[in-house]
Amino acid sequence: MSTVLRPLPLLPPTRRRALCGMAAAFCSLASPRGAWADDPATTPQSRLDTPWWAERHQQKLEEIRRAPVDLIFIGDSIIHNYELTSTAPQYDFLGLWKRFYGNRKAVNLGFNGDTTGNALWRLENGEIDRIAPRVAVVLIGTNNTIQGQGAEETEAGIAAIVALLRQRLPMTKILLLGILPSGISPLKTALDQTVNLRLADRYAAARGVTFMDVGYLFLKDGVTDLGLYMDPRNTPPVPALHPDAAAQARMAEAIEPTLAALMGERAKP
Repeated sequence: MSTVLRPLPLLPPTRRRALCGMAAAFCSLASPRGAWADDPATTPQSRLDTPWWAERHQQKLEEIRRAPVDLIFIGDSIIHNYELTSTAPQYDFLGLWKRFYGNRKAVNLGFNGDTTGNALWRLENGEIDRIAPRVAVVLIGTNNTIQGQGAEETEAGIAAIVALLRQRLPMTKILLLGILPSGISPLKTALDQTVNLRLADRYAAARGVTFMDVGYLFLKDGVTDLGLYMDPRNTPPVPALHPDAAAQARMAEAIEPTLAALMGERAKP
């Protein structure tokens, strides 16, 4: 039987605010706009000029029309990867998906490379129409900071997705996951950590929204454990961003008790 990994307790609000302040200098480096009225993080952004993206969007619209939907996952490539299969266990994401979500009427709304703006466009253009899932799991934001958006922008984009879900799917409970660690740069790490701290504060007492930061599962001695990621194994290697399936199983196991409770089910062993 697998060991269920439980998230560490959140820091007290005063401590989280202090840490956010310490990272403010990092946030400002990648937040040149100052005002978010025209912020791409909160403005729906289509990628219909990308053929595979447009095709996948249509496929997902058809998928949600075909059968009842109890669970949706909204995100970028880390969620999209759940559709990858392999005979090698460390790359068999589809097997992991089937193990945890295969009998839960789940739909994968992860799109490789998406920012919060891209996800907002998809959600506003049919991907949550005429469905009423019990739970929506949201994991997005890493591409925002990759593209140079700051912590305030990125948090606002994630919050816009949560607000849209609460408006369109008022009976759906939201499980919001913090941005996972990466090996791209110290600046991105600081930005992502700040986003997570801000989200923890924002949703600490929110009804219908549960925030979990499971990033500690991907750290070793306080830094990103590169051995858990696929990207450094590429030829040529690239900085760590995508956990392999074995590592992503840690996330699935960690969120399982909370997800099952939100869905009104018993947790999977």
